[in-house]
Amino acid sequence: MNYIFFILIAVSIIAGIFNNTLDKVVNSMLGACNTAVEISLSLIGIMAFWLGIMRIAEKSGLVQVISKILYPLTRYLFKDVKKDSPAVGDITMSITANALGLTNAATPIGLKVMKELQEDNPEKDRATDAMCMFLGMNTAGFQIIPATVIAILVGFGAKNPTEIIIPTLIVTTLSFITAITTALILQRIWRKYD
Repeated sequence: MNYIFFILIAVSIIAGIFNNTLDKVVNSMLGACNTAVEISLSLIGIMAFWLGIMRIAEKSGLVQVISKILYPLTRYLFKDVKKDSPAVGDITMSITANALGLTNAATPIGLKVMKELQEDNPEKDRATDAMCMFLGMNTAGFQIIPATVIAILVGFGAKNPTEIIIPTLIVTTLSFITAITTALILQRIWRKYD
């Protein structure tokens, strides 16, 4: 990725030299750096708020309640996960973090889930159905509240940053259902060749 960014910067500078617009290229680069810092700072407040809400939900037992509510679904989708596995609660936490738009919080939880699933994996060099299902669901990124996107829109000074909620909900719901359906279909196909 570093090479790609280096090439983009180098090509921009070379194009600026040949087009006699190097000053505009440099000003645009510096302006983009300032914008990136401003957006990052605006993200801190929203991320701190939602991470705090997640922590409160975890400490108050709300995550366990959500786990119990979602248990029939997780039991169906993650058949090879043991009932008492800590991965079940962590899967719920990861889905909840993604649903609240906290992809930064969902990533370490997702890594923890994969580690827990790998511990129960009889074939260490091969992903289980549960691992593939979780990866598909996590990658699809179902979101009810796209907190990160809203924070970025606020950073850019959008007049109505919450208008992104409904379109995001529709698109991420479709991608989430598609990921689950694809994983279920591929599990059945793959079993035929085992």
